[in-house]
Amino acid sequence: MPHTSTHRGPHPKDPELFAPQKVPMLREAVADLSLLLERGYASRSALELVGNHFQLHERQRVGVMRCACGDATLDLRLAKEATSVRNRTLHLDGYNIIMLVEAALGGGVILRARDGSLRDMASENGNFRRVEETGPALELIAQMLDELRVNDCVWWLDSPISNSGRLRALILEIAAKAGREWRAELVPSADVALKKLKEEVIVATADSAILDAVPHWFNLGSVLVDNHVPGAWLVDLSV
Repeated sequence: MPHTSTHRGPHPKDPELFAPQKVPMLREAVADLSLLLERGYASRSALELVGNHFQLHERQRVGVMRCACGDATLDLRLAKEATSVRNRTLHLDGYNIIMLVEAALGGGVILRARDGSLRDMASENGNFRRVEETGPALELIAQMLDELRVNDCVWWLDSPISNSGRLRALILEIAAKAGREWRAELVPSADVALKKLKEEVIVATADSAILDAVPHWFNLGSVLVDNHVPGAWLVDLSV
């Protein structure tokens, strides 16, 4: 995987779009969108209504959508959230976790959603390129898994995304150097694979669709960033 000098940092407009004075408006937008979703509105039309009402920029709309969910959905997610992964096998939604930690380390905006998950504003768009934060992010994830006393760890990566094979090799290299017995699976769709896992499995992800499908999930991203990335740019939209 070619190493570059780029960062998983903020979009040039983010300091303005997610400035402290904008947060109350964004929180209100998340609350309104969540109410519409609870009432059965389609997500696209609901977001258009809310976005137009608050005159939101496209990136603000994306952020609001990533943080909103109806009350019934919220209750189900919280009921399935695992509070401990000690001596358990943890299945990681690879790109979801890695890119979140990269963004947190790189100074990108990190949103705290209604369900407590942390979500970044990045998108791989079928392509993953190693950045300066990739190695440190993997090391930090490894440290966090050790602190949580995770018994076994399985990474799931989407094979169609470019450089997935090289990322898998890097993950296993870091694991081997530290004496960890991680597994890393390349599959056509990590989402589909994770949704098919058995009932006793715990999944680490902030992906809404996966959270709603799996029987148990662990908020690894939030625990890691809150404890080990004190300088992260967190915007709390967890209304």
